[in-house]
Amino acid sequence: MDHSWQIGKVKVTRIVEMELPIAYYAKKPFMKEATPEALLKMPWLYPNFVTPEGHLRLSIHALLVEAPGLKLVVDTCVGNDRPRAITANQALQTEFLSDLAAAGWQRESVDFVVCTHLHVDHVGWNTMLEDGQWIPTFPAARYLIGKQEHEFWSQHEEAEQVSIMQDSIAPIFEAGLVDLVETDHQISDEIRLLPTIGHTPGHVSVVIESEGEKAMITGDFIHHPCQIERPEWTVSFDTDEPAAAACRKSVLEDIADSTVLVIGTHFASPTAGTIVTSGDSYAFVGAQS
Repeated sequence: MDHSWQIGKVKVTRIVEMELPIAYYAKKPFMKEATPEALLKMPWLYPNFVTPEGHLRLSIHALLVEAPGLKLVVDTCVGNDRPRAITANQALQTEFLSDLAAAGWQRESVDFVVCTHLHVDHVGWNTMLEDGQWIPTFPAARYLIGKQEHEFWSQHEEAEQVSIMQDSIAPIFEAGLVDLVETDHQISDEIRLLPTIGHTPGHVSVVIESEGEKAMITGDFIHHPCQIERPEWTVSFDTDEPAAAACRKSVLEDIADSTVLVIGTHFASPTAGTIVTSGDSYAFVGAQS
C-alpha cells in the first residue's frame, strides 16, 4: 500500500506510476530559477525533494479519493502503451492497474474521474489499449473535465497534444462518459473543484472538507515544494506565467499556518503536509501517512 491520508470521512491514497528526477539544463530548464545553487538555499528540501546533485524529485501519481457514497480518481498519469516525450518516446508498461487493485479498488467501481487539466501526465489512464482499441479504463465513471480546459486544448495544434486528445480524451467522449464542468463544480458534500488558473487556462485543484478537516489536491498550480518558498518561480509548461505565480501566492497566503492538508500532485514522499510561515515566505512540513 502506498501513502494514504484521512480527512474526516474521506480517505485519499496515492498510487505512483513513476518517479522522475529532473536535472537542471540551462538551455531548456523545466524551472529556470531552480538552479542547484538556488536550491541549496532551501535546506528543508533535502533529502526528500531534491537529490544530492541538485535535481528536482518529482512523482507522477494518481490520487484515489474514497468519500461517503463515491470513489473518485484525481489525475490519471501518463498511461501504458503510448510513446511520449516525457518518457523519452518509450511506451510505459507499468503495474498501475495492479497497484490500483492492491489498494482495494477495481477500475469498474470508480464513480468519477477528475482531470485537473489536460497535460500528458494527468490524462493517460483515462483510457487503456485493448485489442488495438483505446477504451475507457473506468467504464462506469463520469469523467469531469473543465469546459474551458477542453476548449483550449481541442484547438491546440502541437503534435503530441493532438495525440493526447485522440487516445486519452476522444474515446471517453465517444463512450458518452464525459461531463464538461465549470472550474468551481461541486462533486459531493465533501468534494469540490477550485479554480487555480495559470498553469493552464482551465486548471483546477480539488478541495476536500469533512468533519471539520480540510485538504487540497494541488494539480499543477504548484509542481514542486521549492515553489512554496519561491512562488514566483514558474515552469516552462505554464501557459500564463504571471497568472500561475499570482495563483500560487494567493493560495499559499490563504492556507499558510492553517491545518489544511496540501497533497501535492507531483510532490515526492512525503507528498502531503501543511504550509507554515518561514521568514518572509513559507515552507512545507510533511504529514504522517
